[in-house]
Amino acid sequence: MKIAVLGSGNGGCAVAFDWARMGHEVSLFDFEQFPATIAAVAAAGGIEAEGELSGFAPVGYAGHDIGQAVGGADLVFAVGPAYSTQPFGEACKPHLTEGQTVVVCPSSCGGALVFKHAIGRDVGDDGIVVADTSTLPYAVRITEPGKIHIFLRLSGGVWLAALPSARTGDVLVSVRRVYDYIEPATNVLQTALQNGNPVIHPAVSLLNAALIERTGGDFCFYEHGVTPAVGRLMESVDYERIALGAELGVDVTPDPALGVQQGYMTEGTYHEGYAEAPGFKGIKAQESLDYRYFQEDVGYGMVFMAELGRQLAVPTPTMDALIHLVSVVMQRDYRAEGVRTMATLGLDGYSADELRQIL
Repeated sequence: MKIAVLGSGNGGCAVAFDWARMGHEVSLFDFEQFPATIAAVAAAGGIEAEGELSGFAPVGYAGHDIGQAVGGADLVFAVGPAYSTQPFGEACKPHLTEGQTVVVCPSSCGGALVFKHAIGRDVGDDGIVVADTSTLPYAVRITEPGKIHIFLRLSGGVWLAALPSARTGDVLVSVRRVYDYIEPATNVLQTALQNGNPVIHPAVSLLNAALIERTGGDFCFYEHGVTPAVGRLMESVDYERIALGAELGVDVTPDPALGVQQGYMTEGTYHEGYAEAPGFKGIKAQESLDYRYFQEDVGYGMVFMAELGRQLAVPTPTMDALIHLVSVVMQRDYRAEGVRTMATLGLDGYSADELRQIL
């Protein structure tokens, strides 16, 4: 298959490496403001990995010409933080053609909807199918341009849904060529709610804010950053997320149980499960608080979930408190910014039953 990967960050390099090592023809694109990894991959002719997956995998094209990357691609993976989804969609719009499939990986709460709006397609239009996944299938970090360390390649606990949802099975046939464990989600709201990052990252970051600022992130985020108190905060956020799913008629797996399914953890608890997780060992904290653990996981994911709660009359007091406290710490109002809400996704005003029908 011909695969286009949009995004040269940690996840994009891991997706490109994995599909290339499995024998697929891979192109890697990123915008010109992110030149380092693109240049390194182009010069080397591929990506080098160490860790759970290791070796060298060839990449046929690495560059800044999105038309060359996506033209004729059987699958286009848009891999990046939540704020990259719309720019990727807008850049792709002139180059995508009928019959192509795009997978936003991960969803980061509503990714498929954002991408579909960006390319000017209605939710139910299946001329170009856009799907998203509940999470990235790797724990991975770039060690230097063109080289990655894969701490874990997930072994389960990943869901996928397409827009329209009737096409989910078709997308799974293609995606399972590499990710044979991916499960079908009911709809893109399930993939959004199954995103565990807003449960984990904001709680750990906020309760370790002083340590992050004092050390510049010179400690292990999970091993040293998760204590019983941190676990209790994560658990409270998770219960609210699960309640949102129940109101929509979808099962949301608790995050520690999900971590066991994915291979990160051996114990499904909110404290020891994370602090002692084999898949998280050695992962350093961020260098500053100005990082995606707040900017993405609060500003996009948690705000989206809290606004969904308001719409469905499901209380989210812990999420609301975290949004407020992180806004104070970062000197910005994430809720007022409203970059990812039911309104921005075109879903405001619908009941739980109506949302199930239109998605």
